[in-house]
Amino acid sequence: MRVEDQIFRALADPSRRAIFERLTHGETPVKDLAAAFDISQPAVSQHLASLRRAGLVSQRRHGRLSYYRIAPKGLRPLVKWISRYEAFWTERVGRLEKLLEEMDDG
Repeated sequence: MRVEDQIFRALADPSRRAIFERLTHGETPVKDLAAAFDISQPAVSQHLASLRRAGLVSQRRHGRLSYYRIAPKGLRPLVKWISRYEAFWTERVGRLEKLLEEMDDG
């Protein structure tokens, strides 16, 4: 499976997106993530495993606790994928703006 597909699949789930968003505030232990959401700790751990497989988060163990944080390079493949279409959409929007201006003038 392509890495972009893994990222899209991981972020397709609303709970995983919420966990990912929460981690943008900094490294957090699993127990704190589980307390912040209305899902069990094993479910949070499964979501974190999906995010980790997609390269979006990294894990650090300290004693019995597991801490997770955003993997800064994790979104890079997705950004590259999106950037391929940026030129296409920029050109299309530019042409649409020009057409609308012509219609307003005409």
